[in-house]
Amino acid sequence: MNSRRWQLPPLELLLAFEAAARQLSFTKAGEELFLTQSAVSRQIQALEASLGGKLFERRTRALLLTEKGQLLYKVVQQVLQELNDATQKLRGSVAARTVTVTTTPGFASLWLIPRLNGYLQEHPGIDVRISASYDSVNLERDGVDLAIRYAKAAAMGGQRPLFEEDVIPVCSPALAADAARPLREPADLRAHVLLHMDDPRASWIDWNLWLHAHGLRDFKSAGALQFSQYDQLVQAAVNGQGIALGRLPLLRRLLREKQLVAPFRKAVVSSRGYYLVRSARTGSKQEVAEFEAWLLEETRKDMLKDEAPKG
Repeated sequence: MNSRRWQLPPLELLLAFEAAARQLSFTKAGEELFLTQSAVSRQIQALEASLGGKLFERRTRALLLTEKGQLLYKVVQQVLQELNDATQKLRGSVAARTVTVTTTPGFASLWLIPRLNGYLQEHPGIDVRISASYDSVNLERDGVDLAIRYAKAAAMGGQRPLFEEDVIPVCSPALAADAARPLREPADLRAHVLLHMDDPRASWIDWNLWLHAHGLRDFKSAGALQFSQYDQLVQAAVNGQGIALGRLPLLRRLLREKQLVAPFRKAVVSSRGYYLVRSARTGSKQEVAEFEAWLLEETRKDMLKDEAPKG
């Protein structure tokens, strides 16, 4: 008889790692998991010892994923999502009426997911499944109902976008108030750490668009931090670890809540936008039509609020 013993870390260590990697904070991960910061830290240390390598780079007031950490984070997110889906099916709590949506990680975590509770309360019995990836998905082949795609207008055949996009530097209120490194004009960015995307699939999220528009060429900042996911980059900005190139509308909520501020009122219009694409296979599925209508209404309401970010 064949036997196989899985050589895996305990599930609670993986849960702690996923929360800490997503939040880039042991404290926030502890709050989410109802653990103390020190308990999360001990679990991460145990996981690192089990795997034989560091998963996080611990800096002063900063927590970053190492290369090993980034690799594990992608795998753990996928596996935990599959386990969650399978568990819900076995419990019989997955409704027959489903809406499957694909979009970018940034749009999912920063704009869509924070609003989903409102939709689910208004539409009980609907199972919304979100697939977050920078890869372009074939909706019909992969059984996806809706896509919210981040693309140039030329690639979308003149289709009207859900949102057009502006980009503007954003940072934590504490960093904006740092008297030793004031942010009075764009050239003052030279004294700060800039947060960058380090992913060839997301190479369009580039500081050069904004810097060149303000006459800053051959620009060199005081330092740089790179991230493979935009939502992690934004969390680093919230934590005061540097200045991000903020993409509106994704960050309007964080700006309204003063988790981020825009020290300059000089936004630049991006060549990209967010486009809603519906799969032909959905036909007249009522739940998909209802989700699409809700999404358009949320878009409309969002555009009516605080059109200009306040620093």
